[in-house]
Amino acid sequence: MPAVPGAPAGRGTISEVNSTPAAAQHLRDLARLRRVRDRMDREYAQPLDVEALARDAHMSAGHFSRAFRLAYGESPYSYLMTRRIERAMALLRRGDLSVTEVCFAVGCSSLGTFSTRFAELVGVPPSTYRRQAVSAMAGMPPCVAKQVTRPIRNREAPAAEPRLE
Repeated sequence: MPAVPGAPAGRGTISEVNSTPAAAQHLRDLARLRRVRDRMDREYAQPLDVEALARDAHMSAGHFSRAFRLAYGESPYSYLMTRRIERAMALLRRGDLSVTEVCFAVGCSSLGTFSTRFAELVGVPPSTYRRQAVSAMAGMPPCVAKQVTRPIRNREAPAAEPRLE
């Protein structure tokens, strides 16, 4: 390609020049998103909102939500609720706390929202899970129980069939 008169020598085309900073910015954004996701994993029981998380990632709330969904396949709120439900499952398996105590222990402020989201991810309400898990997990190491009972994301839980007891 012929040199452009007056252009500095040794520089690439416009697309080559622009792609390097864009790629670098994308990597910085991914690193920020990972740090925020790690914070969500650590501080799941704290009151976290999208605006505060977006500030930590140095992004607007809208851009943060879109970038998070693109990177991790779900919204920040959905990711946080999944972490909370995972922890709630562990607490319910222990059997020494009520559903209400577990709800507040994992950072949820509404028992109704907690129960609805729990049922969506796990397939049964928290009270039913607690009743069934205590006997089903007897003698099972906690690390195995965590893997076996990992919640399903994005409303993929099978509909529970009514059980006659």
